[in-house]
Amino acid sequence: MRSELISVAGDPARPDEDYAAVGLPASGQGGSLVVLDGVTPPPEPAGCLHSVPWFTARLGGALSELSVSRRDLTLQEVLGRAISRTADAHRATCDLSHPRTPQATVVLARWSPDSVEYLVLSDSVLLTESPSGAVVPVLDDRLSLVPRAALTSHAVTDATLRNKEGGFFTAAADPSVAARAVTGTLPRAAVRSLTALTDGATRWVEKFRRGDWADLHALVREEGGQALIDRVRALETADTDREFLGRSKRHDDATVVHIEL
Repeated sequence: MRSELISVAGDPARPDEDYAAVGLPASGQGGSLVVLDGVTPPPEPAGCLHSVPWFTARLGGALSELSVSRRDLTLQEVLGRAISRTADAHRATCDLSHPRTPQATVVLARWSPDSVEYLVLSDSVLLTESPSGAVVPVLDDRLSLVPRAALTSHAVTDATLRNKEGGFFTAAADPSVAARAVTGTLPRAAVRSLTALTDGATRWVEKFRRGDWADLHALVREEGGQALIDRVRALETADTDREFLGRSKRHDDATVVHIEL
């Protein structure tokens, strides 16, 4: 197995809110990957004493441990327990019912000699590559299906769409959200590699349209995750009229994890 992991903050003056990890059990049989994209809150108070990096480190650490140590649990159960564990760590001091309580998107994958399991929640992406070279994206596209006109303000989004039916879901403080994730299992022999990306890296496809998912995968495989992020940063800087970025951040945290099984 060969792995590459890179995460670059969108703003060097601010902490990176993404989380990424690759875990291998002591038996050497299989492993797991975790990628989280912490949701940057608006400047208004959100009822929590803790930062988004605190939350993603807690949730990511729990996912990393449970996905390796509790192979008897499904990935949905792993996510639910990790959310509960993280919520318990600040339930006594923070208002976890606030719609902007710290939260994150999730990509979680686990492999064994026989199978590859996956889970995706919200707009981070997992790419699976077959031995023939075919690349298939695993997407939770609910956020992209929300009409842009419905995202008029943070208040409207939080009241009507965030973790609501007909909207989109993230991992926050409610473990039941794990049942909303996109999940599946593939035969181990059908997967040659996995690539997990936060939306700061997927901009190359989703915003700037420089290629498709197979093109992005080929770029990461041949030149590495840093090359992808460098290209995204150059495109962001060049988009002075915001033809592609629109109202999005100029630069976002960008994370790439590539595993050759």
